[in-house]
Amino acid sequence: MSMSRGVGLEALRRHQLAHLTPAGWAGLLAQSGASFEPMAQDCLHFWAEHDLPLVVTRQPGAGRVDPQGQLALGLPAPAAWQRLRLALQVPLDSVARLGEFPPARQALPLLPALARAPMQRLLDALQVLDCPARVHGSHGWQLISGQTCLRPSSDLDLCLPVQDRAQADAVALLLAAQDGSALPPLDGELVWPDCAAVAWREWAAWRAGRTREVLVKRLHGVTLERGVGA
Repeated sequence: MSMSRGVGLEALRRHQLAHLTPAGWAGLLAQSGASFEPMAQDCLHFWAEHDLPLVVTRQPGAGRVDPQGQLALGLPAPAAWQRLRLALQVPLDSVARLGEFPPARQALPLLPALARAPMQRLLDALQVLDCPARVHGSHGWQLISGQTCLRPSSDLDLCLPVQDRAQADAVALLLAAQDGSALPPLDGELVWPDCAAVAWREWAAWRAGRTREVLVKRLHGVTLERGVGA
C-alpha cells in the first residue's frame, strides 16, 4: 500500500501498524538524534534494523489527514528500553504499508497455562458472534517485536470489531462473564465500521444506564456522546 500516492488515506485509523520505508527510517532517526535521549534513540535504531512497525495514534486537528502532512505514530517501548512511550511524527510518504495487530489467538502461548483453555473458549465464542478479535497492548507488541513487553499484571487488550449495538451488547456481555476467571483482566475497545471506538466496559455501563454518555475515540479526537452505533 503506497502512502506516497495517497492510497489508503481514507482507511487510516487508530491501532493500525505503520511500516516505514528505508528513507522514512533514515529521516526519523536523524530527527530523533536531535530530540530524544540516548535510550530512546537506541530503541528506534533497533526498530529500524528489524523493520518493526509503529502504531497509528490519534491525529492532531479535527479534519482529514493532509496527504502532504505529518502522520502521528507511537511506540510503547519494551522492557529493555524501560517501557518508554515515544510520540513520533513522519511524513505520509515515509509509510511503506499499513498492517494490523495479530489475531488474538496468537497470544495464547503468552498466557499463563491456566488461562489458555478459558481464552480458547472465549475466542471460540467471539467467533460465533462474528467478532474476530485482535490483540494489541503488551501482548500484541510482544508478539510483533519478540521483546519482553508483558508484566505479571498486564491486561489483555483486545480490538473487537462490531457492526451494530446488538452485536456490541453480546460481545460486552461475553467479556463481562470472564471476570473472576483465570484470564488476565480483559481490556479493549468495540470498534464500529466507521472506526468509532468505545471501551467495552464503558459501553456495558452506558447500556445498563449507569452512565449518560460514553467516551468515543476516533482518529482525530475523543468526544463524550450519548450514543454510538446503529
